[in-house]
Amino acid sequence: MPRLVRLYIRQCLLGLALGIAFSMLLVVLNVANLGHLVIHVDGGWLAFALLSLFNGLVFAGVQFGITVMGMDDGTNGRNGEK
Repeated sequence: MPRLVRLYIRQCLLGLALGIAFSMLLVVLNVANLGHLVIHVDGGWLAFALLSLFNGLVFAGVQFGITVMGMDDGTNGRNGEK
């Protein structure tokens, strides 16, 4: 598997884990009454699943973007010089 694909998969999994952890914190701390929604309302598990999925997607994209922008481009510090 190419190095960049492995990097993408690794960073997306890390971002997804961070997004799920963030969603769990939102529910545990009952931010905006999300804890009550998830625990006491029918289909609250669906709300938590979707919240985790979408937070995971956002965190995965940001995680990969930060990693790619921080990679070395091979110019050895010669930004535009000949």
